[in-house]
Amino acid sequence: MPDYHDDLRLGHVLADAADAATMERFKALDLKVETKPDMTPVSEADKAAEELIRGQLQRARPRDAVLGEEFGSEGAGPRRWIIDPIDGTKNYVRGVPVWATLIALMERGEGGDRPVVGIVSAPALNRRWWAADGLGAFTGRSLTSATRLRVSQVGRIQDASFAYSSLTGWEERGKLPSFLDLSRDCWRTRGYGDFWPYMMIAEGSVDICAEPELSLWDMAACAVVVNEAGGQFTGLDGKPGPHSGNAAASNGLLHEDLLGYLGDSPH
Repeated sequence: MPDYHDDLRLGHVLADAADAATMERFKALDLKVETKPDMTPVSEADKAAEELIRGQLQRARPRDAVLGEEFGSEGAGPRRWIIDPIDGTKNYVRGVPVWATLIALMERGEGGDRPVVGIVSAPALNRRWWAADGLGAFTGRSLTSATRLRVSQVGRIQDASFAYSSLTGWEERGKLPSFLDLSRDCWRTRGYGDFWPYMMIAEGSVDICAEPELSLWDMAACAVVVNEAGGQFTGLDGKPGPHSGNAAASNGLLHEDLLGYLGDSPH
């Protein structure tokens, strides 16, 4: 079985560099937006963070491919790093601290590409989560000061905490009635949005979440963390992993129920 310790260590180095860059711009933007969000400075921060990560990967892993939100795909081969320099850009531009840099490593296997390392770093929240295939999922400030993550044991929708990003995409999918049914049937709903609900699933503080439209870089790192914490991460079609253009994540016990409400195929 491959050992991903070195890749995980590199991921932390990349996240440290990105944190420094994004926090510097976040402070510069803080409380400056008055009437309409001007996305220009934030796109600069996005690009700067991704360029930093790509530069370090070029030196440390020159043979690996890279896919990033800002600069697209580069290189080829069985190993590919997936980068979202700022997940939660709208929060970032408005001074809301819920945003993160997402870094994942995907490896090609018999069943296609799958994420094997994931780091989610949210410096404005002073939080970081990470996981690697077969090594478990953790949270903490560094590899040495870490707490193991485990999903909840909630087994009934009536007792479940359900997180989502917004209502808009569900309406477009024709799933708004089912979404509202799920909201009524579960114990609690909260619109935390972006990377955070997936990390809360891994921590056991949220039980189910789903989003109707996502890119690979939104999901790859989150998928590893959820899976390694004992949860389940699929598309709304029920296919495992971050390849479906949307996501359903849970503690595992509630996954079939979640797909029963919001899934694309009959379950």
